[in-house]
Amino acid sequence: MAGQIIKRGPNRWLVRVYYGRNEQGKKIYRAKTVYGTRRDAEAYLIEALRARDLAGTVLGARQTRMSELFDDLLSDYRMKGQGYRWAESILRVHLRPYFGHLRAAQVTSDLIRRFIAEKQQAGAKPATINRALALLKRAFRLGAAHTPPKVAAVPHIPTLREDECIRQGFLEHDEYLALVAHMPPVFRAITSFAYYTGCRKGEVLGLRWEQVDLAEGIVRLEARQTKTREPRTVPLPAELRELLAFERAQADQYWPDCPWVFTQDGEKPIKRGRMDAVWARACKAAGFWRDGKPTKLFHDLRRTAVRNLIRGGVPERVAMTISGHRTRAVFDRYNIVSAADLRQAMVRLERYLAERAAERSERHTPDTQGRAERVQ
Repeated sequence: MAGQIIKRGPNRWLVRVYYGRNEQGKKIYRAKTVYGTRRDAEAYLIEALRARDLAGTVLGARQTRMSELFDDLLSDYRMKGQGYRWAESILRVHLRPYFGHLRAAQVTSDLIRRFIAEKQQAGAKPATINRALALLKRAFRLGAAHTPPKVAAVPHIPTLREDECIRQGFLEHDEYLALVAHMPPVFRAITSFAYYTGCRKGEVLGLRWEQVDLAEGIVRLEARQTKTREPRTVPLPAELRELLAFERAQADQYWPDCPWVFTQDGEKPIKRGRMDAVWARACKAAGFWRDGKPTKLFHDLRRTAVRNLIRGGVPERVAMTISGHRTRAVFDRYNIVSAADLRQAMVRLERYLAERAAERSERHTPDTQGRAERVQ
């Protein structure tokens, strides 16, 4: 019984609210005398029951530990099938050591600011800190959306500006040629595919032959392969079609049953770690190396492809469709203007002004020959 209303006299009611049992198993009630009609007593009972349930929810939420919220966050990533390893790594390195032993109610904005300050002092970049903060916020929001809620409130979580740390690297064509010259054939093919299409590393490495249509000159990426979870069709330039045709011939000869486009043994696709190691060695051999690490990133190929599409006169909306950029803000970051672009713009401006000046000169030059003929 959730509650009772007992009449104690004219316009007097005893309202009892059930709160469970004590350690001896005896029922616990909280009672209050309400004066007025029975309807007044019923209204009080409804509000008292709501307050009891809310108090129980808030009390339970106050006991929730951050480790439980982090586990729920990973379960959500695993269920959606995307980003699990990335999230697990950030939780393990950054969030669990600092917040994992705390209750959710103990995590305040002041504590989060101290976390940011300590990470900055340790040399962490703003982008790295923001990724950790984004996961922290998502963990709280999942807890708040739980039924019943696992957290009573979501604290304010500030973020840092990343303008200064936005990567703006790209490869000129001679740099791309110098890089692939130091790669084994299959890794050269992977790099070339990314250079021409702007596909992400995971999209390229996971490509299967059933997605490649050499006759039509297209590759169909499935929704599960793309970061945006949207399928897209990628056109293939002639050089890339020839390269994939060669890879197809090699596959038919050595491992015809292998479904993967890029493989070394015919049994499994190239792993990210293997690609990263080959990329680093090629960068070092080609001279793209400083302070013990490459000065070129594989992701620079994506920026390069976007810039080359725009330079080639492809409409921006079409270029966004090919590269798979969903938002204009991110696309604009990839459409990088180089010093060469600026110099070319000035050349075009000078040519335009010279042509206009020549036209004006022709219009204002006296027609002396025509005038002389008229005089005669």
